[in-house]
Amino acid sequence: MERLICRAHELDLESPGRRDYWVALEHDSIWGDHLIPLTVMVGPQAQKGEGLVAFGSNHGNEYEGPMVVRKMMHTLNLADVQGRIILVPVLNVAAFRAASRDSALDDRVNLNRAFVEGAGIHPGIKGITHRIAAFVRDIIWPHVHVVIDLHAGGQVARFLPLTSFHAVEDPAQMHITENTARWFGTPLVITYQNDTPGLLSSEAERLGKVTIGCELGWGGAVSPAGVRFGCQGVFAAAIHHGQLRGEVKPMSHHADGSQVRAEMIDRDCFTVAPFAGHYEPLLECGARVSRGDIVAQLHDFDRIDLSPWPVKAGVDGIVIAQAWAAPVLQGQHVLVTGRIVPFVSGSLT
Repeated sequence: MERLICRAHELDLESPGRRDYWVALEHDSIWGDHLIPLTVMVGPQAQKGEGLVAFGSNHGNEYEGPMVVRKMMHTLNLADVQGRIILVPVLNVAAFRAASRDSALDDRVNLNRAFVEGAGIHPGIKGITHRIAAFVRDIIWPHVHVVIDLHAGGQVARFLPLTSFHAVEDPAQMHITENTARWFGTPLVITYQNDTPGLLSSEAERLGKVTIGCELGWGGAVSPAGVRFGCQGVFAAAIHHGQLRGEVKPMSHHADGSQVRAEMIDRDCFTVAPFAGHYEPLLECGARVSRGDIVAQLHDFDRIDLSPWPVKAGVDGIVIAQAWAAPVLQGQHVLVTGRIVPFVSGSLT
């Protein structure tokens, strides 16, 4: 099928059938456009304001998400689509082209901080990254009630594979969101602090959408397990939320009952590097720890005769993430530890 180049307002996300687009957003430097790939499949039972969207490459150097969404584009059968499924394998095309977390070749903005008031409209926040946020907000949000934002640690951090969401006030939304997160099969499901401005997930949650984030790999590579978790989660979410016909069975940590839920919602969960140095992990992500346990060492090679600084767990619980690259910056969150808490959703259906 031909992939049509069109402006955002020309997208047809309503009519039955499958359509493949390049969404053209004007380039800030060359005489041309950034082209965002988007595929939409609409079935006979699609309801206004309901559907599922899966995003890859919110950050440009995280690659499991693009792989997962691309696989969905090639494997989902339109005949099985009941509602509306929108697939965006590379959302932040500017950052993806630069192979960087931010849009380094363009406006140098982090898309996952760009969902702020006036994005794409007000002076100073009208560059390509903020216009991508405005495109999601104005064009995609009105057509979906389930949002999946597929991330990895990139060059920043090494995570235990996980799904994530914020604690929301509505108990029903919380229950459904947690169940959706568990079906990815990852060893860890987390709730995390909601103080960072401009997150895609925060805005989707505020709008009442079932919103799942993921950390499926690290290091600017592709984790086979991460891709499997992502494909499982998107497929299961589409089925369980009525957008796709089919059956899905639990896999991995979901299937064997070893899945853990943890919270990282306060400052004690984050261990900050007091100086720039080189990070040496002593324990793996997923290790159970007590507050004060030494998880890693931070070395200062400019002061070679000093003992390394002990990187300690801030809370009792589980190691969620650690610095990926050995060189770290002063102030970097080099260790994240979560408190283990019970699941709220009860039995899994």
